[in-house]
Amino acid sequence: MLGPRATRPKAAGPPGAGGAPSAADTAAAAGEAFLASYLDDRLQEARRVDAVFAEEVAGRVAAFVLRGGKRLRTAFVWCGWLAAGRGGDPGTPVRIGAALELLQACALVHDDVMDGSPVRRGGPAVHADFARTHREGGLRGSATSYSTAAAVLAGDLALAWADDLFTDTALASPHGDRLHREWRAMRAETVAGQYLDLRAQATGSSDGDEARNIATLKSALYTVERPLALGAASVAADARTMDALRSAGRSTGLAFQLRDDLLGAFGDPAQTGKPADEDLRGRKLTYLLAVAVRRATEAGDADALAALGSDGAPRTEAGIDRMRAALERTGARAAVEEEIAALVASGLAHFAACGADARARREFASLVERAVGAPPAGDTEKRAVAAPPAGGGGEA
Repeated sequence: MLGPRATRPKAAGPPGAGGAPSAADTAAAAGEAFLASYLDDRLQEARRVDAVFAEEVAGRVAAFVLRGGKRLRTAFVWCGWLAAGRGGDPGTPVRIGAALELLQACALVHDDVMDGSPVRRGGPAVHADFARTHREGGLRGSATSYSTAAAVLAGDLALAWADDLFTDTALASPHGDRLHREWRAMRAETVAGQYLDLRAQATGSSDGDEARNIATLKSALYTVERPLALGAASVAADARTMDALRSAGRSTGLAFQLRDDLLGAFGDPAQTGKPADEDLRGRKLTYLLAVAVRRATEAGDADALAALGSDGAPRTEAGIDRMRAALERTGARAAVEEEIAALVASGLAHFAACGADARARREFASLVERAVGAPPAGDTEKRAVAAPPAGGGGEA
């Protein structure tokens, strides 16, 4: 399924031609400035409630939000707005993107608690930072219980801030009902995906259809499809445009999650900002794992099946190395790379079919490259992604 004094990074994004900022860069910078201002206001409110709460909970949440991430959801909202014709108030997609970043913070804080992940965005996960505070402060009771409960509350606060911001934005928009329907559906889908992910790990599932469904609910819809749709809904895009953007977002979002699965098994922690073996150590059901189990079964590869097995026993470093070798030997890693390429090509084609102009298509292709990997030489609007760039995929 952080430090309260972290500094705010510059907005991430690929440069435009000749080093000039792209529209996504401009939107990311606007979103980052808005987030900083919005969080300052929330911190002032928190201080009026209680100084300890403001410092130890609200401060941590604000610092974690501003600490990093690729801001892909913000950029895809902007891309959906561009594709639908750039009408209305351009501040609306910026505010929607900021709300998504707060929702993402909630998801990450809670996900790290569920997975027991100690690191996020290159620093301590929120629950790990609470545990440090407990130990260093000589507080009573279990540091683990304290930090888990405190991190759940921190994630809840991020979610409350996200809902507050989105509700204010929707109420100020003439298309607020459409926006709210997208937001409401996205929240339910994300929780469903997280639960199914947790359940599949507990059952030891190796089912490929189940893995793909989890990846779609947990990541594809939430990372790309719903942000594109939110951007387009903010200017009342017609049904044809919305359908094309949903198809583009689902394909691209699934490609993003499959890239994340590969990084979870083979990535460099220095680039991803999180450990590279957590999915393997916990035998999390990923599409990569499901493909490897299927191929090993078909080939009668008993050694690979044993390495990928679901007996629930803790995995040593040697066991993790055996899993990686099995993922390679069965051809699962190469097969997932091929699937990513096909999904990206499908996403680009669907986006072009929405009727977006050339500028919007270039922006979308650039975002796909940032999210999933670098395309081969040639037209990035028509060619599939072949390999990840430094830091490609991973937490968005």
